[in-house]
Formats: sequence, structure tokens, C-alpha cells
Amino acid sequence: MTVPSTLHPTPFGFISFDNNEQFHSTVREQLAQDIDVLFAYADLPSPLLDACRYVMTGQGKLVRPLLVASAFANVNDHSDKNVDNKFDTDNSASDDLASLLESDSDYDMARRAALAVELLHTYSLVHDDLPCMDDDELRRGQPTAHIVFDEATALLAGDVLQTLAFEVLTAELPTFAPYDSDIASQLLAIFAPRARRMVSGQMLDLNAEASDSITQSDLEAIHRDKTGALIEAAMLMGGICAGATAPQRMALQECAQHIGLAFQVQDDILDVTTSTDTLGKPAGSDEKLDKSTYVKFMGVDQATDYAQSLFNDGRAAIMRELSSDDLSSYEQTNSTDNNPNTDNDALLALIEWLWSRKK
Repeated sequence: MTVPSTLHPTPFGFISFDNNEQFHSTVREQLAQDIDVLFAYADLPSPLLDACRYVMTGQGKLVRPLLVASAFANVNDHSDKNVDNKFDTDNSASDDLASLLESDSDYDMARRAALAVELLHTYSLVHDDLPCMDDDELRRGQPTAHIVFDEATALLAGDVLQTLAFEVLTAELPTFAPYDSDIASQLLAIFAPRARRMVSGQMLDLNAEASDSITQSDLEAIHRDKTGALIEAAMLMGGICAGATAPQRMALQECAQHIGLAFQVQDDILDVTTSTDTLGKPAGSDEKLDKSTYVKFMGVDQATDYAQSLFNDGRAAIMRELSSDDLSSYEQTNSTDNNPNTDNDALLALIEWLWSRKK
């Protein structure tokens, strides 16, 4: 088994949060290295390994691992822990960055959680694109797995990514500290039922395509599971790794429920307002499949207003428990500002980034 020899990037839970771009770059770099470590550990045969690498290293937005990292960072920032103490050493030259990170189990559990949610999400995309489902030929700006390889390999790639999503939480992985059994059990209790809800939501979505009597309430119920469940898992898992209190977990869950629905409303809007080149997947596919969407129910303008209100509600939940700023002063300062100040707040910055996304 060959393990990448590079040192970890600066840990995303402990960097000085100067801007969103810096934070996201750090998370993406860490995740890319951890994917390499995981696939070296898993020792999959070809072409299964090739297919898994192909779908896991595409140009995805990585929203779910970013949510894990942002929740982890926010809870750390607003906990009673002295984060600086995590890096107090005797200044020995042997105490390099890699060994420091490998001794930090909370951070490494967050790395495991970020991997887990991205593995599960990618598996769902691979299966969604299969001919028996949406039959799409483009995903994340590149041909889908069953086009590049074959349908059987794509199916198995999705299967193994799903199993690895759970295995990674407790696997003995090089460059990771040994897993924390207490945190791992909490993560599994959050992750497993929401993974099941994601699949149930996909079935409800397929059922809806064959029905002429879907209401907006029905549509929201579908997407709270199909899209929202994994977003909810990501935020809660990040918080749990950082030791979130009960009120903080409730705030994360409330925020995730609003953001998860807003994310789907946005997807419906982008499907009819953005080009295939920008989206990285076929534009207009919802209309082609005659899917029930928020745009179909509301029109683009009302759907946009609805997405904005959901983002506002999600932001408010975070402001109440996980922001250093007062909610009322934040709303007053930013009520007419299209680019609100989110300095030093990873979750609020991520919400603004999601609201402004074009793909």
C-alpha cells in the first residue's frame, strides 16, 4: 500500500480565517490528500479503482465537506477550548506539522466526516446518472462514469463509495489519528439515518415523476430527504467533532434544514437560467424529464425570493448560537448590503457563497 508522503495542509479547524477563498482552498487540499490515502488503503481492483478516482476527483463544488469543515471551525471558535493549546509543544524540531495533526483526534474525526459525506454524495450522483435513473452523460463538467467506463463498473463504483463512506469513520488509516470511539458512534447515529433518508427521497422523487398531482408541500418533503438530509448530516457531524453543545447542535440542524431546501430551490432555478458549460451537467434536464420543480410551481422570480428567505432563516439560526456578532446588529448592518460582512465566520461566509453560486 503506497501512502502519499506529503505533509498535511494547515488544519482547517485552526487556521486564521482571513477569507472564504483561503478557507475553501485549505479544505479542498486536505480532502484531496485524504482521498488518496483512502484509496491506497482500500486496495480496489481495476477498473473499479479507476472509476472511483475519476468520480471523486472531478471538479465538484464539495459543498458537503465544506459544511463539515465550516461547522467544525465555527464550533471550535465559539467553544471554551483554548485552541492555541492544541499546538503548544516543547519546540522540538521533531514536532513538525504532520505529527501535531496526527495527534489531534477531534480534527482527524472531522477529516473522516468530510470524507464520509463526500463519498456518500458522489455515490448518489454516480447512481443518479445511470441509464436506469436520469440517464445523464455529463456530470461535474466531464462525461459520467458509465460513459467513460461501463454501466456495471459505474454501478459497482457507487456501491463501494457508499460502503467506504461508513468504513472511513473507523478505519485504521495512515496519516490519521486512531478514531475516537465516542465521536464515531455519534457520527454514525447522525449519518446512517440521513443516508437512508437520502435514498428514500430519491424514490419519492421517482414516484413524483409518474404523478400528476404533486403539490409544493410534496415537493418540499421529497427534497428535505433527497437533498437536505445529507446537508443536515454534514453540519451536525462537523459540530459533533468539535464538541458542539446541545443548543449549538439544534442551531446547526435548523440552519441545515433551511439551507438544504434552499440549495434544491437554487438547483431548479439554475437548471433553467444557466448554460450546460457553466453547470457542468446538462441544463434543462428537469424539463426534459418533466420533473416537478420550484420553478414550475412558482416561476423563476418567486422561486428566487423563496430561496433568499430560506438562506436568511438559515443564517439567523447560526447567528443565535454560533456567531460572535449580535443578530439584530448584523441584520441592521446588512439589511441592504448584497455582500454582508462575514469576516472570521466560516459558516456565514459559506452561506453567502452558496447564495451567490452559479452552478
